[in-house]
Amino acid sequence: MRNAVVLFACSAAAIVMAWWWLGSAVEMPQAPLDAGEKLYCVSYAPFRGEQNPFSASTHIEAWKIDEDLARLKRITDCVRTYSIEHGLDQIPEIARRHGLKVLQGLWLSSNAEKNHIQIDTVIALAKRYPDVISGVVVGNEVLLRGELSAADVGNIIRMVKAAINLPVTYADVWEFWLKNRDLASAVDFITIHILPYWEDFPIPANNAAAHVDAIRRMVSTAFPGKDILIGEVGWPSAGRMREGALPSPSKQALVMHQVLTVAKHGGYRVNLMEAFDQPWKRRLEGTVGGHWGLFASGESTPKFTWGMPVSNHPLWRWQAAGGVSLAALVFAAALMIGRARGASDPTAAVWVRIAMIAVVGGILVGIAVENAGLESYAIGGRIRSLALVTIAIMGPLVGAAALVIRAPAPTFAQVLGRHGERPHDRIILALGAVLVLLTIVALQSALGLVFDPRYRDFPFAPLTAAGVPFFLLALTQPLAKGIRQPAETIAAAALLLSAGFIVVNESVANWQALWLSLTLAGLAITLLRSRGERS
Repeated sequence: MRNAVVLFACSAAAIVMAWWWLGSAVEMPQAPLDAGEKLYCVSYAPFRGEQNPFSASTHIEAWKIDEDLARLKRITDCVRTYSIEHGLDQIPEIARRHGLKVLQGLWLSSNAEKNHIQIDTVIALAKRYPDVISGVVVGNEVLLRGELSAADVGNIIRMVKAAINLPVTYADVWEFWLKNRDLASAVDFITIHILPYWEDFPIPANNAAAHVDAIRRMVSTAFPGKDILIGEVGWPSAGRMREGALPSPSKQALVMHQVLTVAKHGGYRVNLMEAFDQPWKRRLEGTVGGHWGLFASGESTPKFTWGMPVSNHPLWRWQAAGGVSLAALVFAAALMIGRARGASDPTAAVWVRIAMIAVVGGILVGIAVENAGLESYAIGGRIRSLALVTIAIMGPLVGAAALVIRAPAPTFAQVLGRHGERPHDRIILALGAVLVLLTIVALQSALGLVFDPRYRDFPFAPLTAAGVPFFLLALTQPLAKGIRQPAETIAAAALLLSAGFIVVNESVANWQALWLSLTLAGLAITLLRSRGERS
């Protein structure tokens, strides 16, 4: 009992210290804006919650746009839009009331009929609000998407220029301007997108500003005499790593600070990507797509304050408390199950293993719960997140109980067999059920990262919290007699092969990928030690 009390106290202290470190605010550089100075411009889309531009029935009410622009007026003098559909044609009129300028977007696609509607509407808006609309962006990344040719885009730009007396541009990723240089003759200024996170060779946050500055210089050299606007630059506050590019609140704030600083020194204009998080983008780009905003979706205050420290886990105290609570349940489960079964008092070595389970689970369950809220999208994503949180909580509990009663995990065949073939002991049955669920979720995650990896997250936290108890249990139990189980062997092989591919594909710079791969390998070892009479 004394060992349990001492080790629980140590575990709780370790969890609190870990979360204190994780939640500590990261210092930011000096504010890039002087007192009273505002951002040049910010990309703005008004979609909230489940609203998205894919549904023809989506219509944004004027009062919502008015509410958004009232918030944005505090931080910028301009908003960049991308389309006039879904009620976005109301933006210039509302922006006028708030004293905001609009860089008006005209969405182009392969749909000629919709293009004509966009062109006619934007021309009408430009004529009606010349005091509000500072320029027109004819097309956004339509060359990147391959929906129109450069010649088609150029013809539309000239058509719009002939109809209005405002500056006209086209916006695309910087590489596509270099590939289509003749397009420069059609525009009044060049608008390039530089998103270091999305580069073919991702740029870490610490190097993002230097990358933006270097690309801007390159494009400026390629188009002498042309004004260059950086039409999109930003960094996500959540989502999966791409090589060394890590999304987080502090990294987002750092990139914004440094980019604005180099832009001010270089004397060029920057439009930040973007005003508000857009949850619908997770449908296209995974978790990371929905977290580029200066404001979280539905929030009235920005994610960070210029020049002030930023915490990646501002609710770390609650997460630490949750972790300590899980650790307490782990120790309580071990004590109660051991006494109820009349098991001999656990040795100090067993209590140390239980403490390891409690610490790992206590730290990582907070990350698992936090990410579940960020990563869940649509019914499938919510079910997956629920499964991940469930195994992150149940794995440590059943693992600790099994260590005390010295019970090995049952085979898949035993857990999934006929009623009379399943373990009669509820603890052992629960242990096996959690292992089956863990394996299913791990395989789904691993194979997804092999066959469709670009937008998938790395669920290292819940899989590790659930996997460590089974790994320790497998290593401390003597290898059982019987035959190796085919289902477990196949699953282990798939996990090992996937882990190797993930490391190679994501590179050793991606610590999330490395961590997950080690977790998958540990689970594979656990499964390979499974023995039984038959499959």
